[in-house]
Formats: sequence, C-alpha cells, structure tokens
Amino acid sequence: MSLLEIKGLHVQYTTRRSVIRAVNGIDLKIDAGKTVGLVGETGAGKTTTALSIMRLISTPPGKIAAGEILFEGKDLLKATDHDMRLLRSSEISMIFQDPMTALNPIMRIGQQIAEVIYEHGGCSKKEAMERSKEMLEMVGIPAARGSEYPHQFSGGMKQRVIIAMALACNPKLLIADEPTTALDVTIQAQVLEMMSDLKTKFDTSMLLITHDLGIVAEICDEVVIMYAGEIFENGTLEHIFRNARHPYTKGLFASLPSLTKDVDRLTPIPGLMPDPANLPSGCKFHTRCPHATEECANIQPGLMSVEPGHNVRCLRVEKGEL
Repeated sequence: MSLLEIKGLHVQYTTRRSVIRAVNGIDLKIDAGKTVGLVGETGAGKTTTALSIMRLISTPPGKIAAGEILFEGKDLLKATDHDMRLLRSSEISMIFQDPMTALNPIMRIGQQIAEVIYEHGGCSKKEAMERSKEMLEMVGIPAARGSEYPHQFSGGMKQRVIIAMALACNPKLLIADEPTTALDVTIQAQVLEMMSDLKTKFDTSMLLITHDLGIVAEICDEVVIMYAGEIFENGTLEHIFRNARHPYTKGLFASLPSLTKDVDRLTPIPGLMPDPANLPSGCKFHTRCPHATEECANIQPGLMSVEPGHNVRCLRVEKGEL
C-alpha cells in the first residue's frame, strides 16, 4: 500500500466573476521512502495540490470539489479539523515556499522549533527546547543561535530553520514547496544535500515541488509533470529524463542549457500557461504544442501507459505518431 495516494482530486476557487479550476482530476502515489518530484510551470497547480494534502485550502474562495487523499489508507478529506491538526507536523510536514514569511518575526528561533515539538511530540517544554537545539545543530546552525530572531539570519539559514521545524517530529511525509527558490546556487546545493541526508536518516518520503529539472535529477526517484491542473506525464526518473514522450515535457528539457550542445539560443515553449478560469477545450496544451492537430483541440486525452510505470496524456503519442 502506498503511503499517500491521491485519486481524482479537483480543486476550485470561486470568485464573483468566475470559477478557477486549479486542479483537475489528478491521481498521484507516493510510496514509503520514495521522493517524487512534481514539476511544471508557475500556475500548473502544484502548490494547490500540496495545500490540499495538508488541508490548508482557504475556504472560501477555495474548495476541494471532488476526490480522495488517502494517507496510510485513511481519507484526509473526511478527517476532522482536530485530527488534521494532530496529523500536521507529526505525520505530514511542509516546507513552505518563502522562508522569509514562514517564520514569526517576534519569536526566537529556538522557541518556534520547540513549539512544534511541544505541540506534537508529547514531551515537556524543557525537553522540547533541548530537542530544538539538537535540530538546529542537525541542520548546521549552532544551538546558541536559537535565542536569536529571524531577522538575524540570512535567507539560507532561515531555510535551514524551516527544514529543522518540518523534520522536528520525524514526519512520515515531507512536502517541500520549491524549498530552494529564494536561495543562490551555492546555498541551494548545500540545502539540497542536507535535505537528502536528513530524508535518508529519518526514512522520510518526500513530495518535492519545483520547476527546476536539475534539482529533480539530483534527489528524486519518480517524476510527475503537471500542466493546467492535470498530470501530463509520470514515471521513474529514468523514464522522464531518458525517454520523455509528451511534447510539453520535451519542451521543458529543450528550454534548458546543455553542456554538450553548442547553441546560440535556448528553445522556449511558446505562449503562456492557459487561464485556469477559461481553460481550452481538448488537450490543455494544444494552443502551445508544435505537434497539435484539429483533433487535439476537440478531444481531451486520457493518461495512457507507454511502458510499465510510464504514463503520458497525449493523443499523438497514443496513436504512435510521436
């Protein structure tokens, strides 16, 4: 049985003018001990998927319209608010996208980590403070700096604190929402290496949300390509990096600089992500796809298997034309 299994998830945001369809019937599995990379452009629905797992979609305007989110076989969408509060941090934890806003500016760093441990760890406040010092040391920050405030830390160190908070209660599933976006390349490498080491140490499963395929290649076991709230391609790391089939996935790789090819300009994917309040008919990618036909504009493709463990949503691939 998978640690986490999402079935037919639909998430919508209702405004006065329109209904924004952020996530449109995705299926996703994460096995124990595995790292799954969720990849796509800004606006693909990645963060909404993560917030749905944590049951942190703001209602209104947001609403989980349909689907199941099974964690160890239990549907989180049917859990009470009290049960979800107990589950967060202790079983499922999340590293939020911006470390600058994820910390309380008027609380000392050590107190913030200790609060998480005290609320979910079943220990005294003194024990929680000792554990918070251990967690700071574990992410490479001297324990003495636990008495300092967030503004006294650099961006990279704040991100380390967020990771310490997320792992403080040894969760079974860690959701990392673009954890290195605000960091420079050198600090990115350090944070990724540390996350990978801690994941192995605590035997934690991870959902890594990113648009950086380099990071995915570094630490993921499986890859899910998301576009306009749908999964367009998924498979193992080798499937996606060595045998990408969907035109969108190929477009993502083509837009990356290569160390082996001498080119004057990169090849971007033309156009923009469609408006989720007014999604195109048929394949959601057909307005940007160089291989699109009239059929692509009228028929919505399903997710089909092209080899064991490798699935693609594309009519042209289904017909063997790509």
